[in-house]
Amino acid sequence: MALKCGIVGLPNVGKSTLFNCLSNAKAQSANFPFCTIEPNVGVITVPDDRLEKLESLVNPERVLPTTIEIVDIAGLVKGASKGEGLGNKFLANIRETDAIIHVLRCFEDDNVVHVDGKVNPINDKEVIDFELQLKDLETIQKKMDGLKRKVKTGDKAVVKEYEVLERYEKALEAGESARTVDVTDEEAIYVYDSHLLTNKPVLYVCNVDEGSVVDGNEHVEAVKAAVANENAEVIMIGAQIEADIAELETYEERQEFLQDMGLKEAGVNVLIRAAYKLLNLDTYFTAGVKEVRAWTISKGMTAPQAAGVIHTDFEKGFIKAEVIKYNDFVELGSEAACKDAGKLGVEGKEYIVEDGDVMHFRFNV
Repeated sequence: MALKCGIVGLPNVGKSTLFNCLSNAKAQSANFPFCTIEPNVGVITVPDDRLEKLESLVNPERVLPTTIEIVDIAGLVKGASKGEGLGNKFLANIRETDAIIHVLRCFEDDNVVHVDGKVNPINDKEVIDFELQLKDLETIQKKMDGLKRKVKTGDKAVVKEYEVLERYEKALEAGESARTVDVTDEEAIYVYDSHLLTNKPVLYVCNVDEGSVVDGNEHVEAVKAAVANENAEVIMIGAQIEADIAELETYEERQEFLQDMGLKEAGVNVLIRAAYKLLNLDTYFTAGVKEVRAWTISKGMTAPQAAGVIHTDFEKGFIKAEVIKYNDFVELGSEAACKDAGKLGVEGKEYIVEDGDVMHFRFNV
């Protein structure tokens, strides 16, 4: 599943530094705006301790973790919705992503220029929100203009669609994002093909200095208060610290560094898992002597749909799924032991796959 998170923010907030730490890609990181002109795309491995545990039990020839894509999008500026600062191109890059990682500068450093001359993450957030909301408002109003003539005919379906669009228009004009509009699943379909920028789920990442990486600072608290009503997660990360960790040669050196900093794990791991959650994803596993592998699925997928992630033929010819719960597999130590203990379930087409399921599919093409 090629799902993407786009990293956005004003220039010089640490987006490209963070991206480099995430992906090993070499996006240019420099102390001036627009150092990232084309979006950089990195395929990111999702850390999962369960995969390591399965590997220790099965001892396969190879192990393949699941991944997501992270897109480093150049810094937005005021006027982006009107084309300022190459804004149209940048906004188009955001439109192609499934979720947004919004990086906010929450550190003071006179050596790193701020595009507005002072550090104010709330103002930075509002600048980005305003530009995305303006673009969405333009999209909604264009769609409404196309329906006005049809509305006059009294067609109930068209009238309903127009009414829903009006609710989005009202919210956006009030400076609220599309994701705050209360709609049913049926009503949300009316804007699905519009790919509204502010309808995408968002994760706020506060980029902090070394002294704030454990307990945060006043900037982080201000961000948390500002987004309290958005149902969005806020995490802290020290991009420069993550860059230093990435340069260390061994796992032991990295763990020692983290311990000295008072951290349990690297911030990029926290960020990757948060992004995975943001995309509403789950993981199931296949485990055999040839390969132990993690597979990405959307929450709520049925067994045939999950099988289709491996290959479309698996979904088309689906017969049944043999399912072992992860905890049972770990407790009993093998597929054979689970089968002997009655812990291997045989599921049909209606089965909803759960996060952590260890699965084997039977199919016929």
